[in-house]
Amino acid sequence: MKFNFNFEDASQIFVGAFALAVPISFSEEAWRLGETLPSHNLLLLIVLSVTFLTLYTYESVFQRNVSQRKLVFIFRIVVAYLMAALVVALVLICLDKLPLMSDPLVALKRIIVITMPASMGAIVVDSFDKE
Repeated sequence: MKFNFNFEDASQIFVGAFALAVPISFSEEAWRLGETLPSHNLLLLIVLSVTFLTLYTYESVFQRNVSQRKLVFIFRIVVAYLMAALVVALVLICLDKLPLMSDPLVALKRIIVITMPASMGAIVVDSFDKE
């Protein structure tokens, strides 16, 4: 069992996030959701994302063996979500659909909406080589 986070883990998270971020980022529906969803719905999306990341990481990546590695477990979830958000932001920048300077709130909302599925793709690919 490995107890660290290395370049292979990071690359798996990036690839998994990219696999789901790209098709969804090309969707006008995702752009509009980012513009129109109220804050409480966005908060719910974040909570759902982190909840499913936690469950999947617990069951699949760590195979229920977290008692001695709680910090690594939490670190893995947080890093997967943040890396997925970074991938989403980069894809949206490439598509010129991330208005960071003109409308940062819409930019953040779009990142949150698309990061939900992207983070799941990230953690699924990361689980291909288990902890």
